Amino acid sequence: MTATGSAARAAWLTTFRLLQRYHRYEVVNLEPLLRPGAKLLVGYHGRPLAVDLCMLTVTVHDRLGYLPHGIAHGAFDSLPGMRQVADGLGFVTGDGPRLAEAVAKGEHVLVQPGGTREGCRDFRHRYRVDWGERLGYLRLAVRYGLPIVPIAGHGMDDAYVGLNDGYAWGKRMHLPGRLPLWLGVGATGLWPLSLPFPVKMTQWVGEPLTRHLEAGFDAADRDALLTVHRDVTGAVQGLLDAARAPRAQ
Repeated sequence: MTATGSAARAAWLTTFRLLQRYHRYEVVNLEPLLRPGAKLLVGYHGRPLAVDLCMLTVTVHDRLGYLPHGIAHGAFDSLPGMRQVADGLGFVTGDGPRLAEAVAKGEHVLVQPGGTREGCRDFRHRYRVDWGERLGYLRLAVRYGLPIVPIAGHGMDDAYVGLNDGYAWGKRMHLPGRLPLWLGVGATGLWPLSLPFPVKMTQWVGEPLTRHLEAGFDAADRDALLTVHRDVTGAVQGLLDAARAPRAQ
């Protein structure tokens, strides 16, 4: 690993360990992630930057010795110095040799199908899965034979108060790269210059889903993909609901 990559990893670990303390972060049912073999971790995208999932990568690193491989924007391959940063953080840019290598080593891959569509909503829309019919993550799981582990929790939508639909505004303003134009309020003012509210965040990890790995499953059959997609989104929504139930607090 290059010096740039090492510095990026050290900064990531330090930042999100501090945020783990700030948010009194804990994980419920980490055990599925500790079992041998690569898995596709499919998480709900809290607002606005999925900080909870970033904190989860630190927990996994501390137990397994590596950061789960997030799928990053292709710009990491083209901008000067960013490839080294991506390598240090374990990021991969799409379906390529680095992803295949990570899976072959038995290391987890992390995706958030909801993206900014889910993470940059207003305060009226919280803790509701909103993936539309985005199926890329599922095709990836089929291609590499990866069980899907649903992940969600509580607290991640309370760190900031969203004032608008940033995804829709970004599209309306024709921002490049599907960037959102989101307005949010945190503990010390407007995002991104504000600290988040010091809410407790609890991550819930579900049991792996493997219906897409059964013999005879046809990844070219869109209806079959959508059936599994509904299973996955239902599992993630179920974790959101369970984590927020009074008995879970």
